[in-house]
Amino acid sequence: MKKFFSIVCVTLLPLMMAAQGWPSNYGGVMLQGFYWDSYTDSRWTNLESQADELAEFFNLVWVPQSAYCSGYTSMGYDPLYWFSNYNSSFGNKNELLSMISTFNSKGIGTIADVVINHRKSSSDWVTFPNEMYKGVTYRLQSTDICKNDDGGATLEWATQNGKSLSANNDTGEDWSGLRDLDHNSENVQTCVKAYLDMLLNDLGYAGFRYDMTKGYSASFTGMYNAYAIPTYSVGEYWDGNQTAVKNWIDGTKVNGVVQSAAFDFPFRYAVRDAANGSSWTSLSGSGKGLNLESNYRRYSVTFIENHDTQYRDASNQQDPIRSNVEAANAYMIAMPGTPCVFLKHWMEYKEPIKQMIYARQLAGIHNQSTSFTQASSASSNYYVQRTVGTRGMLMVAMGSTAYSIPSTYVVVASGTNYRLALSKTTETAWASVPSGTRVDPFNVTLTAVSSTSSAQLVYTLDGSKPSANNGTVVASGTAIPINRSCTLNVGLLINGSVSGVITRNYTVINEDYEGYEITVFLKDPTVAPYNWPQVTYYCWDSYDAQQCGNWPGQVVTDTKVVKGVKFYYKTFTITGAEYYLNFVFNQGGSTASSHQTVDVTNVRNTVFYEVTTTTNKYQVRDVTDVYLPYLDNDVLVGDVNGDNNVSIADVTALIDYLLGGSVSINDDAADVNYDTFITIADVTALIDKLLTSND
Repeated sequence: MKKFFSIVCVTLLPLMMAAQGWPSNYGGVMLQGFYWDSYTDSRWTNLESQADELAEFFNLVWVPQSAYCSGYTSMGYDPLYWFSNYNSSFGNKNELLSMISTFNSKGIGTIADVVINHRKSSSDWVTFPNEMYKGVTYRLQSTDICKNDDGGATLEWATQNGKSLSANNDTGEDWSGLRDLDHNSENVQTCVKAYLDMLLNDLGYAGFRYDMTKGYSASFTGMYNAYAIPTYSVGEYWDGNQTAVKNWIDGTKVNGVVQSAAFDFPFRYAVRDAANGSSWTSLSGSGKGLNLESNYRRYSVTFIENHDTQYRDASNQQDPIRSNVEAANAYMIAMPGTPCVFLKHWMEYKEPIKQMIYARQLAGIHNQSTSFTQASSASSNYYVQRTVGTRGMLMVAMGSTAYSIPSTYVVVASGTNYRLALSKTTETAWASVPSGTRVDPFNVTLTAVSSTSSAQLVYTLDGSKPSANNGTVVASGTAIPINRSCTLNVGLLINGSVSGVITRNYTVINEDYEGYEITVFLKDPTVAPYNWPQVTYYCWDSYDAQQCGNWPGQVVTDTKVVKGVKFYYKTFTITGAEYYLNFVFNQGGSTASSHQTVDVTNVRNTVFYEVTTTTNKYQVRDVTDVYLPYLDNDVLVGDVNGDNNVSIADVTALIDYLLGGSVSINDDAADVNYDTFITIADVTALIDKLLTSND
């Protein structure tokens, strides 16, 4: 052990810089790129494919813990590996590196979910894997486990089995299930520092989200960040008490400098209560968020929902926002702090959230902007907040429309129980439709947000810069048609000068979109170990229309053997560029809920799935890469009965094909010269095979 420490200490010299926890005057918005069981939506390849769209609105994307845990249906909170195995529920290491690299090239920083309060052992209660990083072997020992782990149960087991734990008790809250680490241990500190170094400098992460920081002293987060120097660090100190969260932030200080931001749980609970009860005046008063306190706004990462608070299913309802989700997001995005948008909300309210972020960007709101209560009325049930940005002011009016927006503001976005208005001093153009893809042509209304009442607008649709001599001049409030894909640039035209130019990129898919068929395969769950009595598909599309009937759906009986494995399958049609399907696979009948999978969403292509067990619902693993290459060439073209043997019927069918003309095939068992056509030589070879066949 002494030799081990001497190697590590030489390798990991502290970096001579001071971390600041979170940038000052930071205007970015973060996306939580996952929700509970988001194995499809949060795949590294899927997130990477959205990089262009995400980059227009988000500066940071927080992703799940990316190393292998206990299986391929883990959300990352039972960490097993830190250094050596990056084949996770969301993709492999190459896909992870590709996603982070693409995000970086688009100006998006990737935030790693860092789970160091506890760790999963590899065999018995106290054994952890050996891992190599930069020529050094890292391994946690039984003596790195807190003495009072699991309320003393771990110590009892260790004593009975001749093992030793740390002499130190936990410095935070105990968490049963996995081993709580003793962060006073030099070995733990060494391993964590190396791990963080790897995340930043090898994998390319921009910063950290520390999980369950109530489980160990805030001083350790400070120590680790002072070493690693991430640009961004936010801790999950899950507490609605504002003083408690502030104390945790202060507890991360090193040499008087804060080392980490915190998720603003006090803000979250205030907005939850207001939204769920439609009691908007309850947002007024003190203690409603760190983002409203001058000394802590910089370190406030606001949110209204996450993977722990979201509604999961009827048996796991958690603590969600149950109503006014869109309005709650509008309030958060209009306020100081760094907003973190939940992936589920982004998917369900994408267009309005885009407009909210545009308004925040145009006003120049950042994490240390000042904000004031503009108006509040219990009798009329409205609450109005005004935030001062670097370019203008953004007003968010919550609740009823009884409050009259001042004439010095222009309402730019609105929805149920909210209105967003930019001050005219912002001096910008505005478009009623955000960038994105639409199936049909549409109109977009152009608005001048300007103190000059005579301000006009000039726009182009070819991506060129609008000017007094280039583009079409219209009055504020004009709706223009968009009937093709284009780049809209529009600016204010005042006394011959153009300013406040905004850009929107529109993709329009024509109505004559050519649909295509996809097939959804499910590996046979009617055999051991699952033993479902039958297979039922429940399916709904992007318009929430049911495609397999009412719950529990349609019994599927069609099967196909691919690569020697039996699959049930059903074919569907994709009818539009933004059209997708969602599935729950189950056994059907009155007990369908006892044998059902989690939701499988956003399916647009032929896919292969298999179910895996869990304590609540069956998880679903995407195995398309394994089986799709064998879909068309698993069975001989002439094997009409699908038994993979050559019979008289097969030869007859093959001759029929031949007489009808050349037929493209993929199986070399019949296509002996590999020219992908059936010839006399192929038939001869097939007959020769027949003569030696047992069939």
